Amino acid sequence: HVQLVESGGGLVQPGGSLRLSCAASGTIYNVVRMGWYRQAPGKERELVARIIWSSGTLDYADSVNGRFTVSSDNPKNTVYLQMNSLKPEDTAVYYCHGLIIDRNTLGPAEYWGRGTQVTVSS
Repeated sequence: HVQLVESGGGLVQPGGSLRLSCAASGTIYNVVRMGWYRQAPGKERELVARIIWSSGTLDYADSVNGRFTVSSDNPKNTVYLQMNSLKPEDTAVYYCHGLIIDRNTLGPAEYWGRGTQVTVSS
């Protein structure tokens, strides 16, 4: 079984910064990719940023490109999201997501963290 545990988040003023972390643990054979989604009240969950483990290829939503940075610590199976120049419209629950191969099944499956609240407000 694979688990994703997020940390970080909280309340920040507009223009401020926050850093989210997400560590994957359990019966991991290999990580394909990990990243972050967010869901604001009344809106659908959307991709924020992700990283492909083997190549380091990054993918960002247009709305955060240039302000957010996704990075990884591969040996620790951990992904980070550095969020700078935060705006009120970044307010949402941020979910860690992973496409991970479980060593018990040797097949890729999607995993989600429980989510962490990010609120940008003065």
